[in-house]
Amino acid sequence: MNGAAHIKQFQKRWQQLLYAEALLYAVGFGGMMYLFTHNMGYGILSLLVALVVSVWIKRPWKINEARAVNYIDAHLPQAGYSSGLLLVSAQELSDLSKLQQYRVSAQLEPVLPKTRPPQKLFKAALVMFGLVLIGLMANTLWTSLNPFSSNGSSNQDVITFAPKDSLSSSIKIPELTDTKVTVQYPSYTKKPTIQTSLPNIKAVQGSRITWHLEFDVEVQKVQMDLMGEHFDFVKVQNQYRLTKPLEASGFYSFTFTDGDANDYVSDLYSMEMVSDEPPLVQLEGLDYYSYFEFEDDKRLMFNANISDDFGVEDAYIIATVSKGSGESVKFREESVRFDQTIPKGGKLVQLRQQLDLNALNMDPGDELYFYVEALDQKSPTPNVARSETYFAVIRDTVTDMFAVEGNLGVDLMPDYFRSQRQLIIDTEKLISERGKISEKDFKFRSNELGFDQKQLRLKYGQFMGDETEMQSAPGQVSPEAGEADHDHDHEGGEEDLLDAYSHKHDSDNEHNLVVEDDHDHGTEEEKEDPLHEYVHDHGDPEASTLFEKSLKAKLRDALTIMWDAELYLRLYEPEKSLPYQYDALEIIQDIKNSARIYVHRIGFDPPPIKEENRLSGDIEGITNVTKEEGFDYEMSFAATREAIYRLELLIQSETNFSETDAALFEEAGNELAQKAIAEPLTYVKVLQGLRDLQKAPDRTRESYMEVQRKLLSVLPEVDDNPFKRTVYPDEINQLYLKELEAYE
Repeated sequence: MNGAAHIKQFQKRWQQLLYAEALLYAVGFGGMMYLFTHNMGYGILSLLVALVVSVWIKRPWKINEARAVNYIDAHLPQAGYSSGLLLVSAQELSDLSKLQQYRVSAQLEPVLPKTRPPQKLFKAALVMFGLVLIGLMANTLWTSLNPFSSNGSSNQDVITFAPKDSLSSSIKIPELTDTKVTVQYPSYTKKPTIQTSLPNIKAVQGSRITWHLEFDVEVQKVQMDLMGEHFDFVKVQNQYRLTKPLEASGFYSFTFTDGDANDYVSDLYSMEMVSDEPPLVQLEGLDYYSYFEFEDDKRLMFNANISDDFGVEDAYIIATVSKGSGESVKFREESVRFDQTIPKGGKLVQLRQQLDLNALNMDPGDELYFYVEALDQKSPTPNVARSETYFAVIRDTVTDMFAVEGNLGVDLMPDYFRSQRQLIIDTEKLISERGKISEKDFKFRSNELGFDQKQLRLKYGQFMGDETEMQSAPGQVSPEAGEADHDHDHEGGEEDLLDAYSHKHDSDNEHNLVVEDDHDHGTEEEKEDPLHEYVHDHGDPEASTLFEKSLKAKLRDALTIMWDAELYLRLYEPEKSLPYQYDALEIIQDIKNSARIYVHRIGFDPPPIKEENRLSGDIEGITNVTKEEGFDYEMSFAATREAIYRLELLIQSETNFSETDAALFEEAGNELAQKAIAEPLTYVKVLQGLRDLQKAPDRTRESYMEVQRKLLSVLPEVDDNPFKRTVYPDEINQLYLKELEAYE
């Protein structure tokens, strides 16, 4: 074989590998689609489509001799970048070229057949197995979520019947020749009517479902068993028809009786109801709370996005205006239509609306609460949904304060409750500007904040009942005690010659406004008031009645914390002061909230008492009220527990299957069916096992054991039943009790 033949063979192998890659991709995709649909036709069609796409992407026909030569020259040093000479005829080459052609051909002949063209077969194989694995996982998940879904078995695709009792071989079992299930959706859904032969149904609430069954022979009666309720089919010509509205999810089966009075039963099938979801209403471009001043343009602009699964019928704004406060508050509610026309039946409606507060006749101090309400097209009763509630307030220009006899009243919620928050804001601003301002300005502003903190503390001190502004810090010695100690230390010493001419800045009489009387400083002790412990002194700050004791303790804690906040501000360390300010603010807010009073109005009016019977002591006709109530304890899942016991007898062959057992198993199935709607993965297989016991061929010992095992796995634990315990006292306990009674 010459060199040109080797190159053409390399080119052919390269093309074959690309075709193999495309085939692997196609097989993986086709296998995944087959596992999804369980339909061989869909699987083959998917394989062919994927093969065409993969071949078009790989394009093996693009691999020509030139690409093969380029690859050989780039990857085989034996070619010496002269493999292209092998494709040229010897008559067209010079003597030197012929020599090079012979040399390259001799070197490539043992190497080129072993050289593998560029390919990604391993990657293609991984993708193929990955797609097949995805199909298997999806199939497993779908089977677990839909226990009644078809897995290729005809018993779920087509309704099949089995006799309830054993029949002789000469009796012909009637067969179902035609099955048709018609689902007519509600008109507002705009979904077309569908027809199928699959007995497992999933439709929208309110749909009308019609079953058409046709047998090869005449039968007497056809019924549907829906969660314990039986509905008879109506014979129309050669078919049996039943129509029911879909109002709830459940499980059903069919039974019929042939001409020889033999009963037949089908498997268990599902009927799933899909609820019509209410509309979804969202407002955009609007804050939850909006505030307006009297001179502002009082208009609200927002966008309303309304969506529904089957279409929106109507939407409007519900606005409530409140006027006044307290017991004199008045509410006025009105409905505001959108300026735009709402397209009926639209699944997504976007509206832009402007709400004018002046058009709602709102005055300063009034509040507006509004939300958007939407209705869908569900009939006869539409679903109603609403958006979040939004608020708009026009600030009042006048603030009323509670007062009695001029300005002598007490307002429990004064304005300076908000001053601590302003101090925090100013402190944080000072900290942020520390590197931008001079040290002198920084210390000046920090000291000013300390002074403001002091003023706030003094105000709270007055609010607590403290009458003097010179309140001592926690742990600080009072001026009186300091002077006493000072006099004691200097007792017998020289008299201060400047005392009569000095100005005392550290005493209560700082500005000498009051003439001091030496009599007030007498050495005689004042007589103790004997009623001091029994009277309530309003002049004592600790006995002030502005707050209850718990609130006073909290406010006292706040004052203590304010001392620390002021201290660090005076020391030019606002960073250390800030945590104390936050603690004080938290306590103040707690006091503000706990000071609110809630009054519960009681509407009980006692009956009038006859004056002649008062204080007479006559109790004739008065009896004690005694209420007795008795009830029978009912164990949960009683029929299911009885079915487990009956199955044990059938397993031990101590009894035979009877009509009573069939009724018991049906009742047990109805009990579990209510649970199966909420937890189908747990109960559906149990229901199917109980249904199979209605068929004579399935009444085997193995079937009994399997159904019993499933019933035991889903049976809940027994609730505790209260009962009287029997106690058997012994002689030692009796002696012990007697000894205890002796010391009582």
